[in-house]
Amino acid sequence: MADIAYAQTPGAGGAGGFSMLVPLLLMFAVFYFLLIRPQQKKQRLHQDMLRSLKLGDRVITSGGLIGTIVEGGDKAVKLEIADRVRVEVGRSFITGKLGGKDAALPAGDDQAGGSGSTGIGGFLGKLFGR
Repeated sequence: MADIAYAQTPGAGGAGGFSMLVPLLLMFAVFYFLLIRPQQKKQRLHQDMLRSLKLGDRVITSGGLIGTIVEGGDKAVKLEIADRVRVEVGRSFITGKLGGKDAALPAGDDQAGGSGSTGIGGFLGKLFGR
């Protein structure tokens, strides 16, 4: 009887190996549809936005700079962030387009530095008499 049990063990083990592979395949499918595919779509949209940039567009960078594109290139662009203040920024660091020249900024991003501003710009504006 023991000989028969040993003879059946390899056949049962082969089916067990396939049944262990199914959960791994399901986990890969879940990761693909929940993580990988949406990230690829987001990356493709960002690349399309970078390709569509043109002179005069108002953009925001990953570092928080907001400016208008005054010169363009393949790898970098020059942004005017204030009157006669220009910085060169890599295209890949531009995170999004803002509306036009008079686009509304998110709350707390007041560039004027007036008395109503509570950020560091407001403090520096008061310190230097703006």
